[in-house]
Order: sequence, then structure tokens, then C-alpha cells
Amino acid sequence: MGDWVKVKADDGHELGAYVATPAEEPVGAVVVIQEIFGVNRSIRGVADGYAREGLVAIAPALFDRFERDLELGYGEADMKNAYGLYPKLDPNVSLLDIAAAFQYVKQSGLPTGVLGFCYGGLTSWLSATRGEDLRMRPDCCVGYYAGGIGKVAAEEPVCPVMLHFGAADDHIGKDQIDAVRTAHPDVEIFLYEGVGHAFANPDRPSYNAAAAALADERSLAFLKANLA
Repeated sequence: MGDWVKVKADDGHELGAYVATPAEEPVGAVVVIQEIFGVNRSIRGVADGYAREGLVAIAPALFDRFERDLELGYGEADMKNAYGLYPKLDPNVSLLDIAAAFQYVKQSGLPTGVLGFCYGGLTSWLSATRGEDLRMRPDCCVGYYAGGIGKVAAEEPVCPVMLHFGAADDHIGKDQIDAVRTAHPDVEIFLYEGVGHAFANPDRPSYNAAAAALADERSLAFLKANLA
């Protein structure tokens, strides 16, 4: 369903981005932000899914700054590679690449949201709070298990935000979730009992079909309501 394109960030860096386009006239657009495993089968699947729902979906390859066309799975060797690359990721630099993808789809005039997973969930939140500095004002943002969000919870989003967390996530403490709740009572936060990190990724052992289906249903409704 999708094709690869090139987009250029404001600092001149050119990166790849996977774009999935609906068969019919699109009703909006969404930037899909990867975990720390590249724009792999899982992320492309998310983009394809939103295209089937009528949204243009674009997934920027954030790892292109270190290694072009990197696609990792979830086996031991790939996990080691991913965690080796993770410290190189600077959210402020990633936002340049996310903004480039955002501007690529926004040029069509479509209302555009941002949605991400894990590191992508964190940078989705930051797209809502810092995006205006990069010519990016999303119409809404969605974050799945946004690791490290507690450190930036006080930042002010400029658009509606929805967040999903597993209640048994051993990567994200309850204190981080509470920090967002306290700072922003208007942010929609959903907690899924009995599930852990990456519960919405069907390619990972932590996948929980029921929780994933509910979170995805809520996310789609939220996107469509704010991108109408």
C-alpha cells in the first residue's frame, strides 16, 4: 500500500519516510513515529491501517541520521542493536525529522495529527508542546506508552492529546503518568490493567490483543474527531 519518499529537515538532513495513501479521497493525515526499531513491519502496518481508515500516514525514518534504511526486529541481536542506538537519539533532533514529515503531508492542506509508540510516544507529546518552534502545529497528538514523559509533563501542549499506558509497564512508572494528570487534567489518559510495555505491537511478546484493539479504537475516533 505504501511508498518511500524523501523529506528534508530544516537543518538540511534528508531522510526516508514511508507514506501510505488511502484508496479514496483522504479525510486527514497522521505522522506515525517509530519505536527504537526503525520503520519496520510493525510501523508500516500502523501506517497502512490508518490509510485504510482514510488518513494519509507518513512514518519518518529517524535512524537515517545514523544508518540508512535500518529496520530492526525484536530478537536478541536486534534488541541489542536498538538499545545501542537509543542513546544517540536526541528528541530535539528527532523533532526536526518529524516536522519534515509533517510538512510533507500538510502541504496538501489536510488537517494533520501525530501518533507514536514508546520513543515515538514521547516525541508525539513533544510535537504537541514544542512543534510550533519548528513550523509544526498538529491538530492532535496520540502517544502510546511514552517513555520519559514525566520529565516533560509540565510542558504545555497546543492541541488535544490522548495517551495510552499499560498499568503493568515496567518502563514507565505511575509517577510519570500522575505527573501528566496533575499538570494537564484535560489530557485524555487511558490505563490498561494487566498489560505491560508495547502492548499494542502485534510483533512483540508483550502484545495484548484486547487492550490493543481498545486503544486503537479510541485513537482512531480521537484522530477522526480532531481532523474532521
